[in-house]
Amino acid sequence: MSDAETYPTQEQLDRFAEQFTRSPVMKHFGARLSFPEGKKVVIVIPEIRPEHRGGLGTDAVNGGILAALFDLVIGCTPALREPTRRAATMQLSMSFERPVRGDALRAEATIDSMGTSTLFSSARIYDPQGAVCARCQGVVKVSSMKWAAGDSPAFK
Repeated sequence: MSDAETYPTQEQLDRFAEQFTRSPVMKHFGARLSFPEGKKVVIVIPEIRPEHRGGLGTDAVNGGILAALFDLVIGCTPALREPTRRAATMQLSMSFERPVRGDALRAEATIDSMGTSTLFSSARIYDPQGAVCARCQGVVKVSSMKWAAGDSPAFK
């Protein structure tokens, strides 16, 4: 992302996660963001609500919810390198392997490779027992434009 291989501190990532978790979209999903050890992005929905359900006409989590979670978790991977720069998901390729059932779920994403403005990431969604239910590969555009002073969740 930058010429020097610098990474954000865990404190910056924790601040980013705390601020992003307060955003309207995360509140809507009842989700929490974290960056464990600064190595991956984790989004947890600790309580699956009725509006999350409906996949396969059952109590499984709806595929639209899973797709939105993939967009969120993949879209946050650039923060692992440059939390001060704006980013947007460009492409997602998803496979739904088994229904997500239970009362909670977890999405995890890691960076596969990156260039100066494009980042490739992989993600998985797990059920409460830790079984992989869905997988995703994504491409994220990382802008050269930084957040306005004080707007980046990493530096509030």
